[in-house]
Formats: sequence, C-alpha cells, structure tokens
Amino acid sequence: MHNGKHHFKEIFAALHQAAASFRQPAVTEIAEADHDPFKVLISCILSLRTRDETTAPAALRLFRLADTPQRMARLPVQRIREAIYPVGFYITKAKRIKGICRVLLGKYRGKVPRDFEQLMGLKGVGRKTANIVMVYGFHDEGLPIDTHCHRIPNRLGWVQTKTPEETEQRLRAILPKRYWHDFNDLFVQFGQNICTPISPFCSRCPIRKHCRRVGVAVSR
Repeated sequence: MHNGKHHFKEIFAALHQAAASFRQPAVTEIAEADHDPFKVLISCILSLRTRDETTAPAALRLFRLADTPQRMARLPVQRIREAIYPVGFYITKAKRIKGICRVLLGKYRGKVPRDFEQLMGLKGVGRKTANIVMVYGFHDEGLPIDTHCHRIPNRLGWVQTKTPEETEQRLRAILPKRYWHDFNDLFVQFGQNICTPISPFCSRCPIRKHCRRVGVAVSR
C-alpha cells in the first residue's frame, strides 16, 4: 500500500489547514509550553477517560503544587487527589502518580526514561501514554493511538482493525514516518470537531473525497 493510494499528503495538508480553527489537545498545549517529559507524562495520565476541558485545569493545579518528580513524591496522595479532581478515576490516578514519581526517583535518578519499554514498565502507563511521551516529551518516533486515531483510519479505509493496538501496528507499516509526529494531534482534533463517533459532519469534512466512509450509516 503506497502513499498515492491513501492520499496521505493531501489528507495531512487539509487537516493541518482545518486544525488552525480547532483547539489543541490539552496534553499538546502542556507539552508545547515547556517541553517537559515529566509534565507530558503526568498530564497524559490525567487525560485518560477525561475531557480536555477538565484535564488542562487539573494539570495546571497539580503543577502549581509540584512540577518535578522530587516535589510530587513529597506531596500527600490526598493533596494530589484534591488538585486533580474531577478528572476520571482521580483516586486511582493520584496513587499512580505518586507511585510513578517514587519509581522515577528510585530507578531513573528523577528523570522520565527516554525509552519506550521502560515507560511501559511504569504502572498505569500503556502504549498510548508511552507513545505520547516519546513524541511530545522527547520529539522521538511514536504513534499514539486513542479512540479517534483508531476510528478515523478505519473510516478512511486505511486499515481494517478491531483495537487501537492493531491500528498502531498497521499504521507503523503503511504511514510514512514524516507524518507520525502530527498524526495524533490532527486526528484527535478532527475526531472531536468533525469526524465524530456518532453522526460525523461529512457535509463539511475537508477530506471527504478521500474517505470511504466505512461504517458510517448516519452523517450530518
């Protein structure tokens, strides 16, 4: 499957143009503010199953209390919990954040490891989070796949996959690496604003002519 068949160049150009009017995902905003892998990691954990409008203020409240693993490890779990409320699963996430900071201090000299497998070894960190830290924390290669990044390539007809993990593996095989860095941002914004899970806005989609609309029964 080659570039021409999937129109990667045209699709990414159109999505870049459309993204100018969309708000960036919360984790990207935090990453671009000071390029700190630790903040990217923690904000990504906060963002899981949580809307961006909740994630961003929660992350800022927490980082005002502690913005390094050393400071965060000294915070009582109760303080972390209060700062991040009402993100989804805030009680579990507060414990996870404290535990991750202890591991970073004990095993990695207080630094977030620049290694995918080591990131995956941190409790509470899955493939999506590890990929986001690699891409937005370290500007290394990675393909973070969330629900939008899984759904939209299937709709476009790029892949035929059942899980985000399968989608990541297929995209690693067919998507040229020059598109990897922007992929998550563009597809999350596009999925939140136009290519929504139910009844997408196909009438104003900038890439409609390149889309096979797989599984789309109702659209606007």
